[in-house]
Amino acid sequence: MQIGKNSVVTIEYRLSDTDGNVLEQSESAVSYLHGGYHGIFPQVEEALQGKQAGDTCQVRLDPENAFGSYDAALVRVEPRDLFPANVTVGMQFEGQAEDDGEDEFTLYTVTDVTPEKVVVDGNHPLADKVLDFSCTVIEVRVASSEELTHGHVHGEGGHHH
Repeated sequence: MQIGKNSVVTIEYRLSDTDGNVLEQSESAVSYLHGGYHGIFPQVEEALQGKQAGDTCQVRLDPENAFGSYDAALVRVEPRDLFPANVTVGMQFEGQAEDDGEDEFTLYTVTDVTPEKVVVDGNHPLADKVLDFSCTVIEVRVASSEELTHGHVHGEGGHHH
């Protein structure tokens, strides 16, 4: 079966920087719902269209097609007393961007801790990076009506969240 809209695609993937350093790779195969459901980078989805099990795909992703450009406005310096006593660099907290005015939350990573302040960064760690995405298609199948209704793949045995 060829990959097309409303198919479930199972891949093994590797994400590398432009020097070939592996940043992330699948430990086991992962599946997504193909056809504009936001389960994979749109540029990768486009490159996979029409492929079938056993095919490979390589896509170079510019920042705007991956994790976006670095935004200095997403770095915040907060008073130390707003955080738990055990706060350390690398911890992550969910919060609203300053003056956002919306109900959307950003995941902030702690980048510095002093007795007076904590610095948090809401940028994705791979923001501003050109990335190489490569994958092998393991399986392609027709999505179930339940998966199409919910807009995502369900695990074996049905619906799991």
